[in-house]
Amino acid sequence: MGYGVRLKISGPRACFTRPEFKSERVSYDVITPSAARGILEAVYWKPSIRWLIDRIAVLNEIRFDTFRRNELESKLSYRNAKEAYEKGTGLAIVATDKRQQRAMTYLRDVAYVVDAHFDMTDRAGDVDDGPKKHYNIAMRRFRKGQHFAQPVLGCREFPAKVELLEADEEIAGFYSDVPERDLGYMLYDLDFSNADSPDPLFFRAMMRHGVIDVASAREGLVS
Repeated sequence: MGYGVRLKISGPRACFTRPEFKSERVSYDVITPSAARGILEAVYWKPSIRWLIDRIAVLNEIRFDTFRRNELESKLSYRNAKEAYEKGTGLAIVATDKRQQRAMTYLRDVAYVVDAHFDMTDRAGDVDDGPKKHYNIAMRRFRKGQHFAQPVLGCREFPAKVELLEADEEIAGFYSDVPERDLGYMLYDLDFSNADSPDPLFFRAMMRHGVIDVASAREGLVS
């Protein structure tokens, strides 16, 4: 195991979309390991390291809410925009028929304690490109609240607050007295072995006393 960190990740809204729902967005009960990894990578990422999530502690009660919003079925084409600029013609930014109203079932007032570590990859450089160097840089960025991109809780409109916790600091959660709760199969991450078509990997999320042991679940991933 590489160098580890402990973070508190929170926000007023979150949506970790279930892939089995096509037209509507419905969130998982808790943050997925891939979403947690994305938050760490937003703070510090290099080709030399790979973040792995070990443990997720759920601090607040799992509560859902819904709203409807307008979404676009496609992005604005760069080629069309460039052509309109070169010709000096107008460009319709969003066509009315491209809008779609969809419902979203999201999580309210979420807070998690995430334990993670990073391993060195085969893209690491010379002896100066070692784990101690990356650990010190990452810790400094976590302490200062720096990030390369805004950390989000599943969707770009749901920003995440990221706080560094001391290694021995424990925070009691809402489900600390609940022996076990089965959250079903959840998305773990994508397997990029086949770059053309990444395969999703799932794990059985068992929350015991408010904690999901992701490290142990990694041994039983299914596609």
